Amino acid sequence: MPNSQQDWVEGVPEIDLADPAVLHDPFAAYGRVRERSPLARLLAPGFGPMWAVLRHEETRAMLADPRFELSAASYLRPDVPDDCVAYMRTMQEMDGPEHLRLRRLVSPAFTARRAAEFRPRVERIVEGLLDDLPGHAEDGSVDLLAHFARPLPIEIICGLVGIPQPDRPQWREYGAAVAAGFGQQFTEAIPGIMAGAKAAVARRRAEPGDDLLTDLIRTQADGGDRLSDTEMVTLVWHLVLAGQTPTNLIANAVEALFTHPEQWRALRGDVSLMPGAVEELTRWCGPQLLSIPRFSRERIEIGGVMVGEGEPVTAAIVAANRDPRAFADPDRLDISRAVGPTAHLGFAHGPHFCLGASLARVQTEVALTALLRRFPNLTLAAAPHQIRRVPDPGTWRLATLPVTL
Repeated sequence: MPNSQQDWVEGVPEIDLADPAVLHDPFAAYGRVRERSPLARLLAPGFGPMWAVLRHEETRAMLADPRFELSAASYLRPDVPDDCVAYMRTMQEMDGPEHLRLRRLVSPAFTARRAAEFRPRVERIVEGLLDDLPGHAEDGSVDLLAHFARPLPIEIICGLVGIPQPDRPQWREYGAAVAAGFGQQFTEAIPGIMAGAKAAVARRRAEPGDDLLTDLIRTQADGGDRLSDTEMVTLVWHLVLAGQTPTNLIANAVEALFTHPEQWRALRGDVSLMPGAVEELTRWCGPQLLSIPRFSRERIEIGGVMVGEGEPVTAAIVAANRDPRAFADPDRLDISRAVGPTAHLGFAHGPHFCLGASLARVQTEVALTALLRRFPNLTLAAAPHQIRRVPDPGTWRLATLPVTL
């Protein structure tokens, strides 16, 4: 890693992640720099400087290049009790044969077909949350983030891993702590999540069901290579950690549709547009701004800039998904845009393409479809400029989403 700012290549633009302008409108901030250079150097408080790949073609190539590796150094790991340590290292920290082995074992449980089979369960959970929504109203408005988008993913994860109904209120608290981001509540939730995951694995060994853990246990029983119980518990932790994406995607999507009423009207008039709309919304306002940093195994040239061995590199998804070289008129939200599921990078790319992407798509489609049907007069309960966002340089997310039903 460079020892000082002077060690970086001269002429490469900088982006300061603590800059209020970057936090307020990262799409514009990164977009301006992307048109000057395919790479920027990020000044990241608490992490040190790193490279950011800004253009779609170079970003896609970097994410698929095995010369850039994920490792424990890519993460800020919380302090956890000793009995939790074995479960903290997820597939996101693995590369090469180790990652490939686990990916092959778990991927059959996360296919688009399996996600479609879970769709009726997602629909039931969504309808239940929407049934309860009017009861949360205060002074004529309700926070759609707190009472719909945030609890939805953890409810679905509970169903996927067979968490008993009496334990689910506690798991909702775990989900809220994880969704809020790194901090004391996040760290305090981890032991409970691990204990619940261990119990769920043991329960499904004794009482198989039609869920994710049963699928994985059956994979074990097929002979040959098998997942250990430690690996299955770790996967549950991975699901809880990474499975919060739909929370922010759904909230961002609703806000985007409110501020683009012609798109909202088009979608309400033709719900068959929904699958394509979800892809476009993921491209246009997906929550992940930056990928987890990777480290170069050797000196590598990207866009004419030499990245040194061992230097951290992140994919600026926020810039790549608005790259005019890949998307016509990229700053325009257009739910009829023919943007395929592999064109945008909202779920990353390459070996670490989001394992739960199919399930996230189903959740978002079902959530938006049901909102349109159940509350056709849904409106923002505040002016768009009054909607608060969390100042997070890595994730585009709302603090609240007040609506009138």
